[in-house]
Amino acid sequence: MAAPKKGRRPAGGQSRPGRALALILIAMVALTGGMFWSGHTTPRLGIDLAGGTSITLKAKAEPGQESAVNETNMNTAVGIIERRVNGLGVSEAEVQTQGRENIIVNIPRGTNEKQAREQVGTTAQLYFRPVLAVTNGGPAVAPSASSSGSPSATPKPSASTSGSSVGEKTGTPTATGSAQGRALTEALKAPTPTPTGSASSSATPKATGTPSATPTPDAATAALQQKFTSLNCLDPKQRSAAGQGVKPGEPTVACGEDEPGVWSKYLLGPAEVEGRDVDDAQGAFDQQRGMWIVTMDFTSAGSKKFQAITGKLSAQADPQNRFAIVLDGEVVSAPSVRQTLSASAEISGNFNQQSAQDLGNILSYGALPLTFETQSVDTVTAALGGEQLKAGLIAGAIGLALVIIYLVAYYRGLSLIAILSLGVSALLTYVIMALLGPAIGFALNLPAVCGAIVAIGITADSFIVYFERIRDELREGRTLRPAVERAWPRARRTILVSDFVSFLAAAVLFIVTVGKVQGFAFTLGLTTLLDVVVVFLFTKPVMTLLARTKFFGEGHPWSGLDPKRLGAKPPLRRTRRANASVAGPVDPKEA
Repeated sequence: MAAPKKGRRPAGGQSRPGRALALILIAMVALTGGMFWSGHTTPRLGIDLAGGTSITLKAKAEPGQESAVNETNMNTAVGIIERRVNGLGVSEAEVQTQGRENIIVNIPRGTNEKQAREQVGTTAQLYFRPVLAVTNGGPAVAPSASSSGSPSATPKPSASTSGSSVGEKTGTPTATGSAQGRALTEALKAPTPTPTGSASSSATPKATGTPSATPTPDAATAALQQKFTSLNCLDPKQRSAAGQGVKPGEPTVACGEDEPGVWSKYLLGPAEVEGRDVDDAQGAFDQQRGMWIVTMDFTSAGSKKFQAITGKLSAQADPQNRFAIVLDGEVVSAPSVRQTLSASAEISGNFNQQSAQDLGNILSYGALPLTFETQSVDTVTAALGGEQLKAGLIAGAIGLALVIIYLVAYYRGLSLIAILSLGVSALLTYVIMALLGPAIGFALNLPAVCGAIVAIGITADSFIVYFERIRDELREGRTLRPAVERAWPRARRTILVSDFVSFLAAAVLFIVTVGKVQGFAFTLGLTTLLDVVVVFLFTKPVMTLLARTKFFGEGHPWSGLDPKRLGAKPPLRRTRRANASVAGPVDPKEA
C-alpha cells in the first residue's frame, strides 16, 4: 500500500488559514481607515431618528381640468419630486401620496435640508417665456421731464458665448426711470405719448416679432402695465403674488433674483415652451472654457417649439432676445439667445457649481403635471424615534446577551469563536453603513436597525451549523483536526443555502416595497452577505488554528469538544482489532 504524500490537503480542508485571516484583517483596516478618512464616522440617520421636515402638498388643477388630479398624474408627480430631492443628495427622503390629492414629503435633517425644502415647495409647472422688458426690482419712478434717462444700475458685462450656447442669466436693468414707460409701451405694442427726457433710444428696444395690438391699450394691457410699474420685488408678498393665477397663454410679470438680495422684475410674453418639453438637463463643468454651464436636451415636440422661439429671439435686441425660465411664478434664469437652437442647448454665464446644479435640477424635474400648493410644513423631532431606537437597542442587547449565555452554557470554549465572529461581523456592518451614507445616500432608520438585530440570529445559525457538524465527526470517533476539515464541506453547503434563502427574501422585499421597509430589507441583505464573508474568512480559519492547540485538540472538558461528554465512539479499526484478540484462534476440532 502506497504511503500518503506529505503535505497533501485533506478533503475539504484549508491548508493555510493565515491567508484568509490576513485578507479579512486587511479589509477591516482598509474600510475603517476609509471611514475615518472620509470624516463620516457614524451612519447617517433617517428622519425617524434624526428628525427633519414633513411637507404636505395639495394638488390643484386648472379650472375645467379637474380630472387631471388622478392616480397617474399623482404618481408621476411623486416620482418627479422624489428625483428632485434625491438629486440634491438628500438621502432617505420619503415622497408618497396620501388620499386622492395630497403628497407627503419627509426630508431628514441634513446639510441639504433647507435647499430641498425650497425646491419641493416650487411645485408649479415650468415655462419658458420671452422677455419683453426688464428693470430693477423696486417700484418704478414716474416719468418726468427732468429725468436723465440713465440706467439706475450699471449693466453687468455679458460673457461671450459660442456654438450652441444660449447665454447667461443677467438681471441687469435695461429700461429704468423715464425710459421704462416707453419700453413697456413698445413691448406691448400699445403706443402712448413718449415721455420727455434725455433717455437714449438704445434704452427702448423694439419688440420685433411680437403680436400687434390696437393703437390704444385695452383694459388688460393697461392693467398689466400698471402691475409691472407698481410691482416691488423687494416685498416678499408682492413677489410671491406676481405670477399667481396667470394662464400659460397670457403675458405676465414676475420677479427674479440675480444675486442674494438683488432682484429684477420682468414683463413676460405668453409661454412658448413648457417644462415637460425638457428631456434632460444638468449642470456640468466645461473643461475647455473652465466654467460651469447648464446643458439642456429637449423632446421631439419640445425641439420644434424651442427652435421656433429661439429663431425669433435671436433676431431681437436686448432684453427681447432673452427667454425667462419661470418656475412657480419666479424667474430662475433669463439667458439671452445668440442663434437658433433646437434639440439641445447650453446656458452659460456667472454660474458656480451649486447654481449650475440647482438650475439643472429645476429644468430636469420642474415639469410637474399638476400645480401644488403647500398645505403645511412641520418640523419632526427625533425624540420619538430616539426613544424607539433606545428601546430597540435595549431589546437587541438583551437578545444578544441571551445568545451569548446560550453559547457559553452549551458550547463552552467554542463560544469564544462565536463571540469573536459576531464582533467582526458587527464591526464590518457598522463601518460599511457609515461609508454607504455619503456614497449612496443610505440612512439608518428604525426598520434598518431591526434588520441588523434579526441578522444576529442568522449569523449565530451559521456558527451552530458548523459546530454541530464538528461534534458529529467527533462522535464518530475522529480526532479534532480531521473532524474540523471533514465537517466544513457539509456545513458550508448548509450555510450557503440558508444565507441564499435569507438574501433572496431580502432582495424581493427590497424590490416590491417602498419607504422605510426598504431599509429593513437592505440591512438584512447586507448582513447576510457579511455572514458568508465572516464564516469563510474568519470563523473557519480560526477554528482550524484552535484545533491545533492543546486545550481544544485534546478535548478539554471546558472546550466544548470533550469526546466523553459528546459520547464519542471508539475508532472503527481499533474495535475490530480488539474483537479479534479476545476471540483467539479457532480449534479445528470444534469446527
